[in-house]
Amino acid sequence: MKRFALFLLLPLSLAAQAAPFDQVRLDQSRLSFVSKQMAVPVEGQFRRFAVQLAFDPTRPEKAQAAIDIDLASIDAGSKEANEEVVGKNWFNVRQFPTARFVSSGVKPLGGERYEVRGTLTIKGRSREVAAPFSFRPASGQAVFEGGFAIRRLDFGIGEGPWGDTGIVADEVQIKFRIVTGAAKPARKP
Repeated sequence: MKRFALFLLLPLSLAAQAAPFDQVRLDQSRLSFVSKQMAVPVEGQFRRFAVQLAFDPTRPEKAQAAIDIDLASIDAGSKEANEEVVGKNWFNVRQFPTARFVSSGVKPLGGERYEVRGTLTIKGRSREVAAPFSFRPASGQAVFEGGFAIRRLDFGIGEGPWGDTGIVADEVQIKFRIVTGAAKPARKP
């Protein structure tokens, strides 16, 4: 009898996981980075960003994502570091206040692993990036977690004396954790 009950519940469980996820919960989400200064890892994060996301695990190829990052919201570990990196040699937030990622496609990698491809634009410079991520649905919400590396000099981040990769490494690891709720059902007229 227990097997029969489990068999009846399985389609309900799969249906709950198959719901599209598009209700981003920014208060539970995080966008962070790790750079290396003098070969020592330095962690930081962006405190303000907006995410538009539509993901249906039964049709991942139809997924869409866009992320806008308020570069002035950077937390690089100290007040002095924050003031330096928003300046002209780094992010130049007066001229380029926002970084943007727009997806161009998602492909399954097996299990609950996927890869999103898209264009990342920082300081008016655009590069194609690919980011593997995991998708973990549970109880009407889901967590998308992954990361990728960029070369900061490709985007003009760290110009002048900061262009020396012996002081600050060129490669920066970007990490994201986006928490969403399932799509709200359409209202009937």
